[in-house]
Parts: sequence; structure tokens; C-alpha cells
Amino acid sequence: MNPATTAFIRQRFTEYYKKTVLIAPPALEQREWGFVLFNPGASEMRMRRHVGFSGRDELFEYLKNVVPQHTYYSTAYYEKPDAGTMADKGWCGADLIFDLDADHIVRGPYDQMLARVKEETEKLIAMLLDEFGMDPKTIELVFSGGRGYHVHVRDLAFRGWGSAERRELIDYICGIGIDPAAMLTGKNSQNPGWQNRYRAALSGYLHWIGTLPEQEAMAHLTGMEGIGKDSAITFLKNREEIIAEIEHRPSGMILKNRVLSIVIAQQEGEFRKRLLSSAALADEPVTTDTKRLIRLPTSLHGGSGMRVQPLELRELHTFDPLTDAVVFGTRDVRVDCRLTLKMPMLGSTYELQKGITTVPEAVAVFLCCRGMAEIA
Repeated sequence: MNPATTAFIRQRFTEYYKKTVLIAPPALEQREWGFVLFNPGASEMRMRRHVGFSGRDELFEYLKNVVPQHTYYSTAYYEKPDAGTMADKGWCGADLIFDLDADHIVRGPYDQMLARVKEETEKLIAMLLDEFGMDPKTIELVFSGGRGYHVHVRDLAFRGWGSAERRELIDYICGIGIDPAAMLTGKNSQNPGWQNRYRAALSGYLHWIGTLPEQEAMAHLTGMEGIGKDSAITFLKNREEIIAEIEHRPSGMILKNRVLSIVIAQQEGEFRKRLLSSAALADEPVTTDTKRLIRLPTSLHGGSGMRVQPLELRELHTFDPLTDAVVFGTRDVRVDCRLTLKMPMLGSTYELQKGITTVPEAVAVFLCCRGMAEIA
């Protein structure tokens, strides 16, 4: 980002922080704060952290005066949040946090990535409410301002959890460490959970094999180490009986079928893809980190210029980040695009050619923050 572009973005951020009503997290004075400041020409971002505030007014004045490019606060609560080392801060617990980032899930056009990560967020929230029985009043949902969502759980029951307990929870959410024998033993239940998801994924996989031409089905099975031609033929012949057993009479004995046990053990392939589609693909290290810094809701994301937008759970399904988290307007701004691209924003799609062009201010801010354009 060149100096002219930095000046443009910082000026727009300044106007935003002057006029906007910001919100602060609970127990603000127990949080550590971190900021990335505008630094034109710098080869890498550097964070100013170990900052503490005594109250909302002090925080908001700091944001208005300093105008950071990125604003973060700790998910942890500390006795001395502004202490210079982590050991001196005095950890008192931490919110339970889930981070869903489209970069870790799918690659593609920005709007498609946002749509995909919303699906994962909806699955996560359904798990928290329906399977863990969490109180929706303790859950805060936030669009990150970039490529995903943050879910904060502020229930005192979780605050003192260490990394190990949080690891068990995120493993469940992501479907890590599933025991096939446990999934395929016991009666079918109407209750949500991994047993139903696992059986549905396996049954769907076997139905899918039945849609393949015989040669393709054979090639698919024999392509797995340990499955020979005769075993594959027998397996395909018994496929419908295996499906019936999974759907109606599940038993751990089904794993005595060698071909099925090999299919289940694959770390990649069609069955694994179906199984993962049942999980909520949250970023595991974020949940297990009890001292994480996370973006402040209502601040601006320095990599997009969009608002880190808090949401009610009921708003997620209809929320459109490219309209609802956009805070800048439609006045014309001339930019020099570094590449040819399509940019959906504010209900329109802008087809931009490489070189100098005129775009709405909101699009200009986004492109410049992303490093895809400079102010012309």
C-alpha cells in the first residue's frame, strides 16, 4: 500500500471512528488489547499489544485518536492485562471462542467463500444449541469483517476450561477422532449427534457407489490399498444388505466386513468428504488457545475496510456481508487496479479491468485494503 493509498484508507477509517457508536466487550478492564497501526511502506505488520484500558471512554478515545488498521482484544480475563509478559498478567479464565474462516474451508470467488463459511457457522450454532444445550443468550455471533465468523460463548461454566477441555469440544465439532465402532453400535435415534451423522454419511456413500457404472465402482474400490477384485465384487453384491443393516439394524459386527473397514479408514476420498460435510469446520487452534486476541466487534477490518459486525443468531441466515457489513458510500473514487476482477458489493457486481478506473468508495476501500488496487 503506497502512501497515498494509506492516507486515503486512514482518512476513511478516521471518519468512521468519529461518527460511529462503538461497543466494548464485557469486563473491558480485564482484557489485553492489541492494535496494528497504519504504517505505509512497512514490509510486515507489527502489533502494539499489552495495552489495557480502565473503561469504555478511554478505549473509544484511543480508537478515535490513534485510528488503528486492526483492533483486537483478549478472549482471556487478566488481573494485570497491561503487564509486559504473559506470565505477569495473571490469567483468570477465558471466553470460549470459535473461529470459522473461509480460507481454511474453500477457495474461490470472495462471495462464494462467504456463502460457504456461513453454512459452516450455521452448523456450528446448531450443534452448540441442540447437542450441547447452550443458552443462546450466552452466545455472541460476529462477522469477522474478512472471510468468516467468530462465535463467543460467555458462559461461566466454560470460562475456567484449559486447552485440553477445549480441545475435546472442538474435536467433537470438527468430527476428529470418531470411533467407527461406537458410531455403528446401538439403535437409531432421532436425537442430533455424530452417530446419526456418521450413519447417514456411510449410507449415502454406499448409495453413491450404487449409482456408478460397474467398472467405475470396481475401480473406485480396488484403488484403495488392501481391496482386491474378488473382495470388491462381493462387497458390491452385498451393498444393499449392508445399507439396510446401517439404516435399520446397526451393529458393531458390520466392521467385520474388511472392505467396509478399509473404506472407513481412508483419510481422503468420497466417504471422508461426506463425513466432513457433516462437521462444522472451525479453526481448532483458536478454540484451544486460552489467551487469544480476537477482533473487536464494530471496529473496522484493515484487510477489507468492512465492519466487524455483531449479529443476532436469528439474523445469520439472511445476513449479507457485502451489503450489511459495508460502511462506506458510493461516491466515485479513481483507483489503479492491479488485475482484472469481478467485485460484488452493495447489490451490484463490478467488472473491473486492470489499470485506472472509477468505482464506488466502498469498492475502492475494499480493493485498496486487500492490496488489489492503489489510489490513482
